Amino acid sequence: MSELQLPRLAGVVTTAELIAKGFSKDRIRALVRTGALVRVGRGAYLRGTLARKVAGSRAGEQAVSLASVLATSRPGVVGSHQSAAIVHGLDLLGRQSPGRTVTHPPGTGSACGRAGVRVHRAALPTSHVVKRGGVPVTSVARTVVDLARTSSFRAGVVTADSALRNQLTTKAALSAVLADCARWPGLTRAREVVEFSDALSESALESLSRVVFREQGIPPPVLQAWVGGEDEGIVGRADFLWERFGTIGEADGAVKYGDPGSAMAQLRRDARLRAAGFEVVHFTWDDIVRTPGYVAASLRAAFRRGAAGGQAAGS
Repeated sequence: MSELQLPRLAGVVTTAELIAKGFSKDRIRALVRTGALVRVGRGAYLRGTLARKVAGSRAGEQAVSLASVLATSRPGVVGSHQSAAIVHGLDLLGRQSPGRTVTHPPGTGSACGRAGVRVHRAALPTSHVVKRGGVPVTSVARTVVDLARTSSFRAGVVTADSALRNQLTTKAALSAVLADCARWPGLTRAREVVEFSDALSESALESLSRVVFREQGIPPPVLQAWVGGEDEGIVGRADFLWERFGTIGEADGAVKYGDPGSAMAQLRRDARLRAAGFEVVHFTWDDIVRTPGYVAASLRAAFRRGAAGGQAAGS
């Protein structure tokens, strides 16, 4: 395979390109049998060494999968939406069905008619397109806005928060894309997502929790607040703080419960926080997704206790 130079798209080469370089169909089939070439799509191949290199990397595998589509598409088609989010390493809410999503500007050829390929038609200003691993995809800011336009508010916030948290985009960049896409379908929701998004949300669970608080009429909390008391000193940083109600909310991932040492440390931390006068409410992903009303009721009960405790302390 030393005689084959890697092409432009993440090392993906098409049947037509191979034949143009003098490879017969029999030769191509032989290279596939030996593993020197790996078929990654209809009429698209990747050198075996590269295929093994990206194996197990969600972003790498998605980039190659996109490249297999783009290599046989007309110029102008780019990876977008969920596919671009995966390539950029952004959080996505819910299970993602296998497949590829692309966008092509009006007047260019599309990737329609291929199994597992979802196609959007929309303008693609130059500033909205970047290359990742040699594959053209929508920029992080455009990807966030596209997903906010076409998915639920919850899903949009999860993705937007992750982009801001990892410093992959800024509120200013998101606002610029919103301005470029004025009057597009879903822009009202996208604006709401961008306004609500916050880089201080440290996980998809925290992002989803903030949306659930809004849905349930819970006042917006302060995020990542350092908390403690005069006697206890600084105890730690709370995921969510409602200072007016003396209440702390903690979004618990599986790690907190999977390790006995972590669980014991959490219990000691909670005891110190309560000694400092705080109500502490814990909830998990299942709690937020399956019983959001129960989480809201638990917080409201804590608010009542915290407010009453604050009044007693001040009397």
